Amino acid sequence: MNLIIREGKASDVPALMALVNELARYEKAPEEVINTEAKMLEDGFGVNPSFGSFVAEKAGKVIGLSIYYYRYSTWKGRRIYLEDLVVSEEMRGIGAGKLLFEATMAKGKETGCTGMMWQVLDWNKPSIEFYKKYGTKFEEEWLNCSLDFKS
Repeated sequence: MNLIIREGKASDVPALMALVNELARYEKAPEEVINTEAKMLEDGFGVNPSFGSFVAEKAGKVIGLSIYYYRYSTWKGRRIYLEDLVVSEEMRGIGAGKLLFEATMAKGKETGCTGMMWQVLDWNKPSIEFYKKYGTKFEEEWLNCSLDFKS
């Protein structure tokens, strides 16, 4: 299969942004992406990184990503948050998503996290079925909230 899972590095940023944009198109919200390669480079690989990443590489090409960061729950303690898990459309079904997901879970365990959290759109049935294989708990009472800061 020649599929390699490794930690992301600064030189992966163009491929990471391409996958983020592919995900945004899949989720029917390409206009929502305001991040840039320069900002991602600074935020992920600068002096004070805000996120970590894993990439799936096949034949020397990045075909998938997992972007994560740490959050704190006053009830549960340190948690790893899976921000995005993306495999390019033409490479889905070869096991890259499973390996990226499991690498992220392993990172959480290695760093003392009590669990992993993420979001999935309610219409994304293939992803929901994938997550069910891991015994995922889907919460129904909590509403996701966000507030955008205007510059």
